[in-house]
This record gives sequence, structure tokens and C-alpha cells, in this order.
Amino acid sequence: MPTPNPEEEAQLQHERHELLQRLTDWLETPMLVLGFGWLLLLGVELIWGLSRELELLGTTIWVIFILDFLLKLFLAPQKLDFLKANVITLISLLVPALRLFRLARVFRAARAVRGLRLVKVVGSLNRGMKALAASFGRRGAGYVAGLSGVVLLVGAAGMYAFEKDVPGGLSTYPEALWWTAMLLTTMGSAYWPVTSEGRALCILLALYGFTVFGYFTATLATFFMGRDAENPEAEVAGAAAVAALHEEVRQLRADLRSAPPPAPPLQGGEPDDLVKS
Repeated sequence: MPTPNPEEEAQLQHERHELLQRLTDWLETPMLVLGFGWLLLLGVELIWGLSRELELLGTTIWVIFILDFLLKLFLAPQKLDFLKANVITLISLLVPALRLFRLARVFRAARAVRGLRLVKVVGSLNRGMKALAASFGRRGAGYVAGLSGVVLLVGAAGMYAFEKDVPGGLSTYPEALWWTAMLLTTMGSAYWPVTSEGRALCILLALYGFTVFGYFTATLATFFMGRDAENPEAEVAGAAAVAALHEEVRQLRADLRSAPPPAPPLQGGEPDDLVKS
């Protein structure tokens, strides 16, 4: 089989990249819905446990995630770079396989179980974070608020699962929900996690809360500045005032172009010489 020349190889990689991008755009909404469903199932599992029907639903979603990941890996021009960029997603997809292949017996220790749950929680939230990164500038504050609600519910479920057996810990889910809400709003509380998994999840939730809090602060600032921009008596010139100034400059340039040219100077001497003659 003849080896393709560099130009053909570059063209092939370009076509594969475009196909991968089109596939990603086409599957963005369905995978986003399945991702939120996966997060909700994870929250139910951490708080109450899953019934056989819900466990089957979660397994079906997990299989769809694996097929989506393998298809994108097959189409990726640089497969190693794709794996490096999605290493957390890959790990989160491998963790449920332990239950299917009965390898969970090796991880019967409580600390190992909490560690696996932490990986599953972080991997699931990572999918939501990727959706946030892809839609940060396109879907607005409403989308960020919705995703923050999911992070709040699932993050509280994770903190409850990790800290419920700790003396003086988060003994109920509403208490964990309140604690997570205080953390995401950067207010904090008097209780701090005791388990290593709870501390790790706490750091991730704090980073997310700091980022989203800054986003909402910037959104509110933009809203108030935009309202002041419509007020002609505002101290700072807004977009409306700048647009009016640009229109005046444009009109002035148009008037200068349409103005008649100046009259040529008289021939045969200066005007004073003509008067004297």
C-alpha cells in the first residue's frame, strides 16, 4: 500500500478534524442532556442509592458516553493529545467498569470506596464544567445559573456521602446543601471537611464558586453600566453617547466632502492692484 505524501496526510488530518468538530457540534445538546441526567443519577446514588431501574438507566447512559468517547478518539487527528485533554473523563468512564467486572472487591475498604466516589463525582462534574466552558459566552447568565444549581445539588450529595459518618459532620442532606451553598457563594461556614475526599471536593467546589461568583459580579456590573449608558446625565459616557459622537463625526466628514471647492485666485494681480488701476 503506497504511503501518502505529506500534503495528502495533512489534508486527511484536516478532514478528520472538521468531521470531529461537526460531530461534536451535532452531539453537543444530546450529550449535554445526558450529562445532566448522569449528574442527577449520581446525586440520587450518593444520597439514597439507586434502584435496579435507575441503575440500568445509569449504565445505559454510561455506555453511550463510552461510545461517544471512542468515536471521538477514532476521529481525532492527534489521539495522544485527545487523551491528554480528556484524561479525567477517561478515568470517570473507567470507574463504573469496576462494578461490572466485579473488581470492586479489591476496593472494599471505606477509604477506597470514598476515593472511587470522589473520582466519579469529579469526573461527572468535569463533564458539566466542559459544557460550561463551551457555552460560557453563548448561553448567558441563565445557563450558568442552571449549571450552578446542578453543581450545588451534586456537590452537596458528595459532601454528604463523604462527611455523614464523621462525628459532628454533615448528618443530613439539607445540612450539606446549606453548607455547599455557603461555600459556592464564597461565604463559608464554621464546619470544614474532615475526610480527605471531602477536603478535595471542597477545594474544587470553592474554585468553581470563586469563578462563577466573579462571572455573576461582572454580569451585574455590565447590567448597571449599560443602564447608566442610556442615561444622558450619567457621569461616565456610555455606549449611546459614544455612538452619538461617532455619528456626528461621520456627518461632519460627509458635509466636508459635499462642500463646494474654494474659488480659484483671480488672475492678473492682487485685488488691491485692480482697485488702483
